[in-house]
Amino acid sequence: MRALVDQLPNEDFIYLGDTARTPYGPRPIAEVREFALQGLDYLAGLRVKALVIACNSASAAVLRDARERYTIPIYEVILPAAKRAVAATRNGRVGVVCTKATATSRSYDDAFAVAGDVAVGTRICPRFVEFVEAGITGGPELLGVAREYLEPLMAENIDTLVLGCTHYPLLTGVINYVVGDEVTLVSSADTCAQAVYSGLTTRRLLHEEPREASRTFLTTGDAEDFNGIGHRLMGSFVAGATTVVLD
Repeated sequence: MRALVDQLPNEDFIYLGDTARTPYGPRPIAEVREFALQGLDYLAGLRVKALVIACNSASAAVLRDARERYTIPIYEVILPAAKRAVAATRNGRVGVVCTKATATSRSYDDAFAVAGDVAVGTRICPRFVEFVEAGITGGPELLGVAREYLEPLMAENIDTLVLGCTHYPLLTGVINYVVGDEVTLVSSADTCAQAVYSGLTTRRLLHEEPREASRTFLTTGDAEDFNGIGHRLMGSFVAGATTVVLD
């Protein structure tokens, strides 16, 4: 959502975080699909003009169903990131760090097959989400975990790395430190936001003139905890979250 607000400052946003049932990454794809559709149904019921599946695991599980289920535009994070990585790579070797659900769905493999002919190496990085949720973005323990995850990809001579989970851009500092400046980092959050901007512009749905835009934060978990994590990670950007029930 931060990437979306940066690129579409005049739009109203409703953010729904299914924090009562996170992380999605270790869950079976069928369960992720069920949970994601509940969230999308809730948001669609609020008469929004577009839906963004701002999670790689959920995008992998539910995109096809979502586009058949809703009449409004649907945006996701996987294909935009793959396209950007194909454009960025110089040697045709791309790494993807992601959750177990995203990896087992092979959604990035399919996306790269559509976007271009590249060699893709994938690493599942579950502990990255744990560090981000705890507000930890540095330190020797995180650095050690990052090296464990990333050095096998470096051994494959990648020159581009997709951060295939929307938590991971918050760890850009340590990831860049481990892989070095010669590896281009591709954020699935930023590329998704660019795809949303392009799509709304093409459909003439974009608020182009300056206006007072609203941001509403909803969570399925404890609102106080949600506000606390949001404040630690993003300061005053996240505030006033309320709890909703999906199932």
